[in-house]
Amino acid sequence: MVHLLIVGRLMLWPRAVPWVPEANVEPLATIGAALARGPWAAVCDLGAPLLMLAPLGVLLPLAAGRLNVSPVLSLLRTVGAGGLLALVLEALQASVPGRVPDVDALLLNILGVALAHLAVVPRARARLRRRAEDLRGPTPKITRVGPLPKADVLSASRTYL
Repeated sequence: MVHLLIVGRLMLWPRAVPWVPEANVEPLATIGAALARGPWAAVCDLGAPLLMLAPLGVLLPLAAGRLNVSPVLSLLRTVGAGGLLALVLEALQASVPGRVPDVDALLLNILGVALAHLAVVPRARARLRRRAEDLRGPTPKITRVGPLPKADVLSASRTYL
């Protein structure tokens, strides 16, 4: 929750700037421009949107608390939720003074969520599953019980009234 508050503050706080560039709706235009300016500019310009929502790639599966889940479905759910959040934040930026929505920031946010999920969650789940199995110990053995003796159903010594 604290992470989302910090992200909201960083992405939706108005900026006092003398001019604002127009919104970027062409995919990969900002990424190409940052890469053309050199590696250091690319790291600085592309690193912030890449890392902005990356912790959600780990925090969202943690919130679900499931250990035995398909890795592909987990990735799809996490990336979908992170993508929807990134889309909402980019749409809200359109109404904030000094902020401009950028489709490349949206793509980088989603990529950051996916990379963080792939880097941490499968190994963490495997480790937690091993730990849970170690805590449970071996499966208990149940001793075999022989067949029960046959009961005399129509015994004359019993009355059922």
